[in-house]
Amino acid sequence: QVQLVESGGGLVQAGGSLRLSCAASGRTLSSYVMGWFRQAPQAPGPEREFVGAISWSGSNTYYADSVKGRFTISRDNAKNTVYLQMNSLKPEDTAVYYCAAIRSYGPMVTGAQDYDYWGQGTQVTVSS
Repeated sequence: QVQLVESGGGLVQAGGSLRLSCAASGRTLSSYVMGWFRQAPQAPGPEREFVGAISWSGSNTYYADSVKGRFTISRDNAKNTVYLQMNSLKPEDTAVYYCAAIRSYGPMVTGAQDYDYWGQGTQVTVSS
């Protein structure tokens, strides 16, 4: 079992930055692809929107078009922690952000249904 805890959310003005952290316990994350997802309050359905993912080694990352060039995912396997650096934030980035884990040495995983473990989420609110 992997337990994930997100932190770092909050209220920020448009154009500002936040860094989210996802700390893991229970297992080492070094064999897991880690993903970030979000769910906005106005989203039509329960599906969480893919934000980005990072390979088990940290050498590969993949982002949704909506955040490419603004968000950066990194990981520190020694600290069992994954980060989401969010710059140039927009009001439409307002959402609850979740980190997720899937045990994989393979390609990026973008579907929420494919991840095995989830954190409880952290709220990010971007004011205009």
